[in-house]
Amino acid sequence: MIRLIFSSIVVFFSVFQTPHRFENEIKAFEARDQQTPPPKRPILFTGSSSIRLWDSLGRYFPGKPVLQRGFGGSELSDVRYYADRIILPYKPRQIVLYAGENDIASGKLTAQQTCDRFVDLFEYVRKRLPGVPFVFISIKPSPSRRQFQPVVIEANQLIKQYLSTKRNTRFVDVYTPMLGANQQPMGHLFKGDSLHMQAAGYQIWAKAVRPVLK
Repeated sequence: MIRLIFSSIVVFFSVFQTPHRFENEIKAFEARDQQTPPPKRPILFTGSSSIRLWDSLGRYFPGKPVLQRGFGGSELSDVRYYADRIILPYKPRQIVLYAGENDIASGKLTAQQTCDRFVDLFEYVRKRLPGVPFVFISIKPSPSRRQFQPVVIEANQLIKQYLSTKRNTRFVDVYTPMLGANQQPMGHLFKGDSLHMQAAGYQIWAKAVRPVLK
């Protein structure tokens, strides 16, 4: 019980920690929507920089009405904070989320606390968009964040287990196919910072995500 209360407190304060740090990026999305209306009922890709930097997203999923709304450096709590502006207004047919890696890399959260943040976001969105399928892309094995990999693995397992109890959800594993024969991340998938991905990394993601898109 004490652990549950503590985790809830962490989630509560994390949602409101720095509420305006991505305000300019969110306003840029809103301005873009005014200039060029997004597709109706899109497949919404949102989350952190791995979504934002996915160049030519639509080319990977031809014929699918994808909409890219990732903002770099964001954590699960940031996506939750801005959900009313970057998720709900689009009335998506499906939501694809990549987030959680930056939460763990902050060094402040356990795997359980990261999962709790995900649950907070998921339940907020599911309550307001109850019939919309939800896809979570697993946290990837970034070489530059090797010290956090035990937490990443555990957080992935916890989120996967949680989603297995929810309808219209999918957990997409990209962690495993990004490992080489030595069970270490394949370096050629990443840019020079060993964090963000090359096209080869996104090809692995696309192969994993494509079968679950509506």
